Amino acid sequence: MPQLILFNKPYDVLSQFTDGEGRQTLKDFIPLADVYPAGRLDRHSEGLLLLTDSGALQHRISDPQHKLAKTYWVQVEQVPDDHAISQLRQGVQLKDGLTQPAEARLISPPDLWPRIPAIRERKTIPTQWLELKITEGKNRQVRRMTAAVGHPTLRLVRAAIGDWTLTDLDPGKWRAIAVPSVVKSSDDLDTQNHRRRRNRAKPALSVRRRNDQRQNDPQPARRSPRKQRKPD
Repeated sequence: MPQLILFNKPYDVLSQFTDGEGRQTLKDFIPLADVYPAGRLDRHSEGLLLLTDSGALQHRISDPQHKLAKTYWVQVEQVPDDHAISQLRQGVQLKDGLTQPAEARLISPPDLWPRIPAIRERKTIPTQWLELKITEGKNRQVRRMTAAVGHPTLRLVRAAIGDWTLTDLDPGKWRAIAVPSVVKSSDDLDTQNHRRRRNRAKPALSVRRRNDQRQNDPQPARRSPRKQRKPD
C-alpha cells in the first residue's frame, strides 16, 4: 500500500533529503526511507509538502495535467487594488510565458505560527494577505506573479494541495494518511499511456460478441487427418 506523508515544511528547509552545503533538509525531520517529494516548495517558503513512495501517486500529485489546485497564503507589500487582483485572475505575463488564470482574493491575516526569522516590516509600508489558488508549477511562480503586479511577496505559506491541508500540523511535523481514503482504485493512478495500453488489450464489445457467437454456432465435423503414404 503506498505511503502518503503530509509535512509542514518550515522556513529555510530544502525540499530534498541531501545537501552538500550543510543546510537543513527533509532528512532532519522525516526518518523514513524510500519516500520522495511530490512537487517542491522553495527554501524560503513554508507549508504543506507531500511525500510518497509511489511513483504513480507522485505523478498524479505533481503533474500539471491533473490540475490539482494548490492554495497559498501570501503576505505582500502594500494593499493590492482591484486591477492587481484582476491581473492575477486573468493571468500574468512572466519571462517563461503567461500564467493560467488563478483564483485570487484578499484575506484577513491567517492564524499562523511565527516565522523564524520574522519578516522585515517597515512602518511606512503596509502589508496585506492574499489567497491564491493555482494549478501550475512554474519555478517560484507565486512570488513572480505578485511581483509582476507590483506587490513583492514577504511571506509565502502553502495551505493546501487538492483536498490535503495543513490542519493540525505544526511546523516541522508530519503525519501519514491512509491512501485508500483519497484514492478510489489503482486505475485512478494510471497514466494516460497505461490506460491506452489497457484499452488496446481489450477487444471492442462488438468483436467480443462476434467471437462469442462463433463459439456458440454449430461447428462442422472435422475430417480425420489423412494418413501419410509410405514411399514405394
